[in-house]
Amino acid sequence: MSYSVFATISVKPEHMEAACDAVAAIVPATRDEDGCIAFEPRRAADGSNTIMIFEQWADRYAFDFHHAQDYTKDVFAKYEGWLEEAPALVEVKPLEG
Repeated sequence: MSYSVFATISVKPEHMEAACDAVAAIVPATRDEDGCIAFEPRRAADGSNTIMIFEQWADRYAFDFHHAQDYTKDVFAKYEGWLEEAPALVEVKPLEG
């Protein structure tokens, strides 16, 4: 059974562009990971300093593997000074079934 997460990331205004660039930079490598089904980052259209990422993985192991990669760790290290608060991760599932 796949493992899906919706991440909401609140960024300090002065770091929004850098945060978007950092996330965008890992998209190709992330999507190339064996267990990645979907990795879809977006920024809020309302102008707020929010990045949202829908992630779908083959299983929880694939999600954990992603977070163990150096490029993912690098983004999280940068987040330490860039974020308003810790990212909110919510496990999600399809409406049907």
